[in-house]
Amino acid sequence: MRLGIISDVHANELALAASLTALEQLKVDRLVILGDVVGYGPDPEPVTQRVAGLVSQGAICLMGNHDAAAVGARTSMNDVAAAAIAWTRPRLSEASQQFLAGLPLTATLEDILLVHADASNPEAWNYVTDAASAMQSLLAVKAQVTFCGHVHRPQVYCLTATAKVIAHTPVTNTAVPLSPQRQWLAVAGSVGQPRDGNPAASFMTYDTATRDLTFQRATYDYETTAQRVRNAGLPERLAERLLNGT
Repeated sequence: MRLGIISDVHANELALAASLTALEQLKVDRLVILGDVVGYGPDPEPVTQRVAGLVSQGAICLMGNHDAAAVGARTSMNDVAAAAIAWTRPRLSEASQQFLAGLPLTATLEDILLVHADASNPEAWNYVTDAASAMQSLLAVKAQVTFCGHVHRPQVYCLTATAKVIAHTPVTNTAVPLSPQRQWLAVAGSVGQPRDGNPAASFMTYDTATRDLTFQRATYDYETTAQRVRNAGLPERLAERLLNGT
C-alpha cells in the first residue's frame, strides 16, 4: 500500500489543493493527515470541509494543537498563533467545529504509529526537533515506524540496535529505505506553512511493501495566499513565512 502523508495544512487552501493533485499523480492508495488542519492561514472553513470530505472517503486525520485550540482546548501558544486562532474560531461552521473536535490524537496502521507531535505524550504537543526529543518519542512506543508533524521541517530519525539516534535531513524525491532492523521516526514537514527555507508545500509518500519513504514538494501560488493572509487582517508574520518558507 502506498500512503500519502501530509501535515500542518494550516488553513492554506491553495497549498492543500496542490499537494492533493501531486498525490493523485503519484497514485497513492490512502491519505494520512497528521493534524493542524487549521490555524495561521486564511481558509479555515473550506480547508476543514475538504479534509472532512477526504476522511469520509477513507483518509485518516489526526488532531493537532491548532485544531484543539480552535475548538476551545487550552493550549500554550505564542501571540501570533493565538491571534490566528482567535480569528479562526468564528469562521468555522458548527459542522467543521464538530469534525475537528472529534479527531483522534493518534492512529495506527500496520506497524506505523501516526501522531501530530511527540508520541511519548501526544496531548502535551511537544516538538521533535533533535536526537534527544526523537529518542524520547521512539522509546515510548512499540511501533516500527512513527510519522509525525508539528515541526514544519522534514526530518528522519532512526534508533539503532545500540540505542543511538541518528538524524537525517531528507532530499526531495530521493527514497529513504526504512530498514526493519531499526526503529524510525519521520517528521513530515508542512503543507501550509513550511519552515525549512522552501515555501513549496512539503509532504511524504511511504510504500508499506518496500518500506521506502520519499519526501515530496508541491509548488503553489504562495504569494496569493500571503495576500489573503494580509487581507484577512492576520499577523504580517504569517504572510512573511509563506513567502520565505521560514
